[in-house]
Amino acid sequence: MTDTPPPSNDAALSVSELAASLKRTVETNYDHVVVRGELGRVTLARSGHMYCDLKDEKAVLNTVMWKGQVDRLPFRPEEGLEVIATGRLSIYEGRSNYQMIASSMRPAGAGALMALLEERKKKLAAEGLFDPEHKKPLPYLPRTIGVVTSPTGAVIRDILHRIRDRFPVRVIVWPALVQGDSAAGQITAGIKGFNAMTGEDRPDVLIVARGGGSIEDLWPFNEEIVVRAAFDSEIPLISAVGHETDTTLIDYVSDARAPTPTGAAEIAVPVRSELLLQTGEAGERLKRALVRRTGQAKDKLAAARLPR
Repeated sequence: MTDTPPPSNDAALSVSELAASLKRTVETNYDHVVVRGELGRVTLARSGHMYCDLKDEKAVLNTVMWKGQVDRLPFRPEEGLEVIATGRLSIYEGRSNYQMIASSMRPAGAGALMALLEERKKKLAAEGLFDPEHKKPLPYLPRTIGVVTSPTGAVIRDILHRIRDRFPVRVIVWPALVQGDSAAGQITAGIKGFNAMTGEDRPDVLIVARGGGSIEDLWPFNEEIVVRAAFDSEIPLISAVGHETDTTLIDYVSDARAPTPTGAAEIAVPVRSELLLQTGEAGERLKRALVRRTGQAKDKLAAARLPR
């Protein structure tokens, strides 16, 4: 006679019931989480959503961030960067997979970005992008200046005001975000767009500028696409990013680096009044030299006519 198990009072759950229960438990208890990890796979979809992995040496967490949050990121997520992500856990019942829905993300301290910056700097330097022989001379009297920056704020006002005070010339502004994940693409488009111009609209010199900020704020000017666009620019380019103590990778490939946006305007054009004074003084010296030479010629002519 075979032994039969005693009857159980436990009710059997269906797979979908169990999955739904797990979903409720996880999403209720982990509706706000802060996770630190290294970015693994990073995919920016055409929709603007970002799909990535957060990982450490023992586990991987699938993570998604929707377009609205991605657009507000102060940096460009890259594989290998250590970050701190805030969000909630969600479960897909159909496959019992869980993932993190991230609402925000930031580098895990400035140290993480500095390490990435040094690695990228070494890579670009090894390619020769920073070599001095690639620097182009700036025009002494540009007719048109192209400026890639935000169309609002103190930076563009300072540049326009300084140029107007020193030597009024035509200025064309290419509006671009200068902070956030979309900034690098817009700055690159501005540099390439000016270079694609022809005729009288084509600037004689470019200024790429923004005000000061943290390393996260200035990060778009460390992005490879921006650095390579500045390097490839056929138009001489002045970088003016941040304050005097701030240095970004675009500074190494630009043809001149200004300590501030106002300083870029001072590099781009001379002072008109000083130039007029110099040309006036040069004209006076030329006139005096001409009078002196004319007098000497008259004296020689008169001496040659004297009887011997």
